Amino acid sequence: MITVAFRKENGLALGVKTEKGILDVQAAVEQHPEWSGVPVSVSDLISGGEESKQALSRLADAVYHEDGFFHQENGLSFGPCVPEPSKIICVGLNYKKHADECNMAHPTSPILFSKFSNALAGHGEAVPLPPASEQVDYEAELAIVIGKQASRVTREEALSVVYGYCNANDVSARDLQFATSQWLLGKTCDKFCPIGPYLVSADEVGDPDNLRIRAFVNGEMRQNSSTSDMIFPCQEIISYISHHMTLYPGDVILTGTPEGVITGYPVEKRVWLKEGDEVTVEIEKLGRLTNTFVRY
Repeated sequence: MITVAFRKENGLALGVKTEKGILDVQAAVEQHPEWSGVPVSVSDLISGGEESKQALSRLADAVYHEDGFFHQENGLSFGPCVPEPSKIICVGLNYKKHADECNMAHPTSPILFSKFSNALAGHGEAVPLPPASEQVDYEAELAIVIGKQASRVTREEALSVVYGYCNANDVSARDLQFATSQWLLGKTCDKFCPIGPYLVSADEVGDPDNLRIRAFVNGEMRQNSSTSDMIFPCQEIISYISHHMTLYPGDVILTGTPEGVITGYPVEKRVWLKEGDEVTVEIEKLGRLTNTFVRY
């Protein structure tokens, strides 16, 4: 199942991607009270598991010929595809070639840091460049979305607690990030975590450790790799984190970025993101996430 979160007058609404367009779940349920048990929010869908997915699929089939419930994507204002995660956990230096381009040793255990909810943004949203930074960078990343409460899961069990996956851009203000030994300040500025446009359920993705991942700046390809280059694969990341903190449905884990980021360039060739730059993250089976950078 492929879903989105899009803006309506009363807040973010759940949409289902179909061949006809995006199904407005809330509108369909309001007109068909017999479907009142169907999830109408992203949070309800994720926490409801397979039962919620099946109910939503049946609704989409039942109303498919009612044109008024469907929207074209180019007419929607997207929100973050997972609007209310309790945690946004990120993994640093998790691609072999990225660590190499930064002249840093491959980590022996996952390097974790966090972003906060203020950093969330949707496909098409403008991302503000912080006034205090002159070194803003892009990072194309695969994001894992947790579907079940998980504590101390084994590697073998880990993928069974995943709801799905999405594109993410771990936007980073490098001068703020490296001003101290703690990366937080440069990682969680407002809208520094665009995710989406789609949340794709795990059954549609297959092996998350073998997906093509690319990033483009103003149409120029800057990153071109595969999640197979990750030092710690998805199941190891999930297991590791769950041994230190409980994961809950809707939690988002950013799994690291491949080579090709600006900070990996020689100093004399670094051209940081500027006003008007458009960055697109594209991961196989997950669509394209595009955001423009602005100064307010």
